[in-house]
Amino acid sequence: MEKILFIVRGLPGAGKSTFANEICDIVVEADQYFIDPATNEYKFDITKIKDAHKWCFDECEKHMINGNKIAVSNTFTQEWEMTNYFDLAKRYSYNVFSVIVENRNETTSIHNLPSDTIEKMDKRFQIKLR
Repeated sequence: MEKILFIVRGLPGAGKSTFANEICDIVVEADQYFIDPATNEYKFDITKIKDAHKWCFDECEKHMINGNKIAVSNTFTQEWEMTNYFDLAKRYSYNVFSVIVENRNETTSIHNLPSDTIEKMDKRFQIKLR
């Protein structure tokens, strides 16, 4: 099996999770850290965002050790946010595909983010074509 890592990027509400789950059996997201296993409820806590991203990275590495095809689905609005994943992919000889999901369906984020927050994220979204 070919070792592939999909980095799925986009603004909140774009459909990153939906897309990632369509292309891959193993999907890892920082948001998963905030799901209460007892109730299956999403309980976001901004004070734990670093912990969530560390957990996401560690989960990705666990799956790479096993050679699984993986999709990591986070906003990744800045290039530097993907750097550790590119380094990890190199370490485990993975091919990386970065995919940007756009909200062309005019859906809203399930996370109830204010539109000005999403607008700020949109303005800082970096795209590197080479």
